[in-house]
Amino acid sequence: MSSSEPVLSDALSQERAYHDVCRAALTALVDDAQEQVVVGENVSASGADAEVLGRRLRTQARDLRELPAGPLFFGRLDFCAAATAGDHAGQSYHIGRVRLAPDPAAPPLVVDWRAPVARAFYQAGPQDPRAVSVRRRFGWSPGSLGDSADLTGLEDEHLEAGETRPSGIVAAEIERPRIGPMRDIAATIQPEQDDLVRADLGVSLCVQGAPGTGKTAVGLHRAAYLLYSDPQRVRRGGMLILGPNRTFLSYISEVLPTLGETGVRQSTLEDEIARHPVTALDGDGTARLKHDIRMAEVLRRALYARVRPEAAHSLAVPDGSYRWRVDADELERTVRGVRDEEPPYAIGRERVRTRLLRTLRQRAESRTGPRSETWAQKVARSRPVTSVLDAVWPVVRPEEVLEDLLAEPAAPASPAGSFSLAGVAGGLLDADEQRLLLRPAARSRRTARWSAADLVLLDELSGLIERPDGYRHIVIDEAQDLSPMQCRAVARRSPFGSLTVLGDLAQGTTCWSARAWPELLHHLGRPDADVTALTTGYRVPGAVAELANRLLAHLDVDVPPCRSLRRDGEAAYTRADDTCAATVAAVRDALGRTGLIAVIAADTGIRTLRDALAAAGVPAPGPDTLGARVTLVPASAAKGLEYDHVVLVEPAAFVRAEPRGPHRLYVALTRAVSRLHIVHREPLPEALLARDHHRGRGAPPVQER
Repeated sequence: MSSSEPVLSDALSQERAYHDVCRAALTALVDDAQEQVVVGENVSASGADAEVLGRRLRTQARDLRELPAGPLFFGRLDFCAAATAGDHAGQSYHIGRVRLAPDPAAPPLVVDWRAPVARAFYQAGPQDPRAVSVRRRFGWSPGSLGDSADLTGLEDEHLEAGETRPSGIVAAEIERPRIGPMRDIAATIQPEQDDLVRADLGVSLCVQGAPGTGKTAVGLHRAAYLLYSDPQRVRRGGMLILGPNRTFLSYISEVLPTLGETGVRQSTLEDEIARHPVTALDGDGTARLKHDIRMAEVLRRALYARVRPEAAHSLAVPDGSYRWRVDADELERTVRGVRDEEPPYAIGRERVRTRLLRTLRQRAESRTGPRSETWAQKVARSRPVTSVLDAVWPVVRPEEVLEDLLAEPAAPASPAGSFSLAGVAGGLLDADEQRLLLRPAARSRRTARWSAADLVLLDELSGLIERPDGYRHIVIDEAQDLSPMQCRAVARRSPFGSLTVLGDLAQGTTCWSARAWPELLHHLGRPDADVTALTTGYRVPGAVAELANRLLAHLDVDVPPCRSLRRDGEAAYTRADDTCAATVAAVRDALGRTGLIAVIAADTGIRTLRDALAAAGVPAPGPDTLGARVTLVPASAAKGLEYDHVVLVEPAAFVRAEPRGPHRLYVALTRAVSRLHIVHREPLPEALLARDHHRGRGAPPVQER
């Protein structure tokens, strides 16, 4: 045994004992919180005060009870004794996912990773030690529930002495097999990620992240940081996490609770705008047009075409023996003035009502004296006033406007009405585009069928009629796939808040995917948001990143390639006449290794592969089944997910399946965190071939089997 091993053993024993102290303190806090709830129920206070107190106590007790089981700290900072350390001179702090103290006034046993003092854990280095003498990292057994015996190792970096070395604990955590939902990265945040995580609430960010660079984790940790650093404003205004699909949301669902944050809404944009079930399917051309930014102006024209100042008639409101009047010309001027102000449609109607009331009130008071608020409310809601409003500024529903707009004219030669597409789309959509949008008029609006793109248009109309409640902060993942009209739906939900925009232009797979960030940020209402590129890959191993970068050079976007820090991993391929049999063999091979396995194929080939795997006795559910050992993933559902081993079947089928097939292939290639195995019968896409191999010289680009 070397002389350093007894020292390490003593340090481990001390840290395990300290963890036991922390665990006992947490147990006491949970018990105390529950006791306070019981006591609080009998508190003598007014009804409202007692209700507020009870809610706070119950929330505190619930939050403590719901903390996921696991280690209570992952690092420690020892500050030097010099004056440069300020109040922290000579102090040691354990760093964990949540703050832990015997009571609020006592020094913490564990400091929250988001606290200002904890920033040195992520930012300190030999060139700038930040007064840190020693940074200690702890190694825990995979899947530990927080038993002190699971503390298996520790590493010390003596930063004051200029010591620097790669962390085996960090590397092991990053490369640990993927089991279950996405994990937090609080223990492994890198300096460039930390800068983004701790950005101020008032700052909107756009993160262009290459595969495996942790952009999703950065967005979630920024959400947790904002809830910690500015809890009142964020909780009062609300926070929304928008993911590309429900499978992805299930995958990330445990990250924020692990960091001690619950109550954050996690949703898809489709769910946020779902006024009706999707029961119709648009053709590609029609869907693309409905997502086009020009539709915003078409819808605005269609809505405000219903405002008809010229329909104004004189208004007479009976009031006892008097009749207070507003003539048609004055009423028309009032309506035109409000319309020119361009308020939301419903607000405009009420603004006209208010101005009419003001005019009537002035005339009444000039003749017979002051009027009460009861009188004003009665006049404002009187039948004559409402009748005039219905004529000049009628109440409308989004469905009514869209049905009238997209309904095919009863006769081809019928004149274009003011509500029709031909009547409002002039100068915006040509005749062919208008024909793409038109559809037979529904027999009844109750039986109208709506497509996914229609719901985007209905949301635009709803926002034009009455602005929705917004959020203080929204995190948008896979933002590159948002259409201009979808961006407007997000922007409406954050009129005064900030955004964290996450994405990778190379992974854009919709026909309207962004080719550059400035235009998309403009549609999101944040044209001045800073765009930061994350290019250092921590998840994708070097062998996989090299193959993906080869394909990246052939995509129609200008983004920097990924630079993987991992030299491990493997990329292999098998060419076989029977791809189903070869896939089964590749899966069996992967089953002999540690970790989760995904078979990813073009959507059209999923059923055949499922039958082949089932016949071979290998159950392979879809990606909605988190934690399954083998998962069968359609290409369209792979985005944002990660697996230890990926068997990718027939790359050529990805490329030809859709206009942005190469981008879809790029997504699928980069789901592997350990090993990628390509199975194919058709020739590989040229972009995947190494140049020398393509010309018949040198070794193949990956290991052939």
